[in-house]
Amino acid sequence: MADATERSPSTVPARANPDGETPGRYAWVEPTIWTPRMVQALQSGVKGGRWYSVIDKVLTPRSLEAAFARVKANKGGVGVDHMTIEAFERDKARHLTALHESLRDGTYRPSAIRRCYIPKAGSKELRPLGVPTVRDRVVQTALRAAIEPIFEHEFADHSYGFRPQRSAKMALQRVDSLLRQGSLWVVDVDLKSYFDTVPHAPLMALVKRRIADGRALDLIEAFLKQPIQEEDRRWIPTVGTPQGAVVSPLLSNLYLDPLDHHMAKAGFEMTRYADDFVIQCPTEEAARRALDEVTRWCGEAGLTVHPTKTRLVQVSVTEGFDFLGYHFRLHRDDPWRTKRWPRKKSVAKLRDTLRPLTRRGNGLSLAVVIGTVNRVLRGFFAYFRASVLTPLKEIDGWVRARLRAMLRKRQKRRGRARGWDMVRWPNAFFRTQGLFSLAGAHAEAAHPPRG
Repeated sequence: MADATERSPSTVPARANPDGETPGRYAWVEPTIWTPRMVQALQSGVKGGRWYSVIDKVLTPRSLEAAFARVKANKGGVGVDHMTIEAFERDKARHLTALHESLRDGTYRPSAIRRCYIPKAGSKELRPLGVPTVRDRVVQTALRAAIEPIFEHEFADHSYGFRPQRSAKMALQRVDSLLRQGSLWVVDVDLKSYFDTVPHAPLMALVKRRIADGRALDLIEAFLKQPIQEEDRRWIPTVGTPQGAVVSPLLSNLYLDPLDHHMAKAGFEMTRYADDFVIQCPTEEAARRALDEVTRWCGEAGLTVHPTKTRLVQVSVTEGFDFLGYHFRLHRDDPWRTKRWPRKKSVAKLRDTLRPLTRRGNGLSLAVVIGTVNRVLRGFFAYFRASVLTPLKEIDGWVRARLRAMLRKRQKRRGRARGWDMVRWPNAFFRTQGLFSLAGAHAEAAHPPRG
């Protein structure tokens, strides 16, 4: 694995300097584990760069109690033991005591992960998802709270996915800024089945560079090798980080962190959100070198750059790329301005969500339907408010057409809404009924009312 065991803080110049930390940088750490003294040790550096005492922070009753509170807030389904969060909470003291004792005496063993499938956004394909038991989610949450600051302290500045105090919007802003600076040649990288192909041995080698607590290392490895249960099939994975597991996002970030630093050291501008990343370059030659380099690195790391989904594109008025749900292009009237809108899969996912809520024969009142639809539309706008106007107007029109067809059905008339239906139920009618308008919210965000 290239650069997996030779990492230097200097590889990404934008990394924060521990001597100049702002007080808020570590405000997110779990206070039942990370005391001010430990945070100070993190900032100043521990002897040898490795932490020798971790498991004792995981198994304390306070840390397990705090971990359960997070598990409860995140909700989630039942695992192979069929225990719900509510059932766990009813006998919480006994369950947490049992976890504490089994972690302390080394008898704790994770249960199998229940495998289920969820629809892929804008596709008829299904995505595998693992559901650990509640007890395992509690332990994983406590473990992540203990080890995340150790690795987060060194993660590259251009990595945004599943990290505290970072977001997809920040990644999008970086991409947009680089485009406006002239980095118009984009390597849009797709890693084939990344989460299912991460090799365990080199991943654990990265973990061991910072953690020397044998019991904590055994616990991490046990979670990587949790059996997977799918109906009557059960198997133990030899590669991959289990999707749905609490520690998986952290471990998957850790495995790609050397790539982040390697590409930055080579002079390439990369923006990564989990396994989704783009590399922006000022010239085609630089972009081709970046593609060759990331392909070489991934090959040595046991990963596969998808041969057909990975593409190199010169961003222009007519050509663009997708990233984190948006499609990017240059503005027609100004080559130094960019524009973006929801990509086709994002719109398809929204429509798939709204269709069952706006069925013609749903039997619910218009007020109830609009209230449910509004919650979906507001969530969509919260993320896609940076879109240009036209796609939002098109979605508004589609939603109104669905509602008109529903009202038409209630008048015992068949088919889709037609010309006269636009007169019976004009756009103004839906405004008076309180229907949320994406275009209206866009206009208000661009020109907020004074007062």
